[in-house]
Amino acid sequence: MWSILKQIARVGVVTEGPPPVNDAWRIEVARIHEDILAVLGRALAIRQVDAGSCNGCELEIQALNNPYYNIEGLGIRFVASPRHADLLLVTGPVSRHMEEALRRTYDATPAPKLVVAVGDCGCTGGIFGESYASCGSVANVIPVNVAVPGCPPAPIEILRGILTAVNAARPTRSL
Repeated sequence: MWSILKQIARVGVVTEGPPPVNDAWRIEVARIHEDILAVLGRALAIRQVDAGSCNGCELEIQALNNPYYNIEGLGIRFVASPRHADLLLVTGPVSRHMEEALRRTYDATPAPKLVVAVGDCGCTGGIFGESYASCGSVANVIPVNVAVPGCPPAPIEILRGILTAVNAARPTRSL
């Protein structure tokens, strides 16, 4: 035990130094805040709807909340009610049982509302397609602004889809 303590005292703390400050990222975050405020006038609130997925896309969406992606730091948050949401993030092929619930969720979302379909199933119906149990893609039930393909798409692709929807909804400035 004493030999270990002597070695610790002799060697000291061995760690890496902090990473260099990246001001480009701060400028990018400020631009994203500006875009969101120009469209909505406040932080972006997202309601995530699982319309019948395998939960692969949900795992990737939850990864957006981890410290690596930190979407809360960008002014984007998830909410529990569509009445508080600005954007619907819909995953999975829309099952017949979820068709009416998805329409009601869309109708309950206040304008200006944005819809992002996530994953191959949300974009095209995936391997399920349209059948007696599935309506197929999200666009078959409600209007979709942006589709993010992948099975499942990476969290950064989902974030790009969200930001693409916000930028597409941004009003054009007249000179």
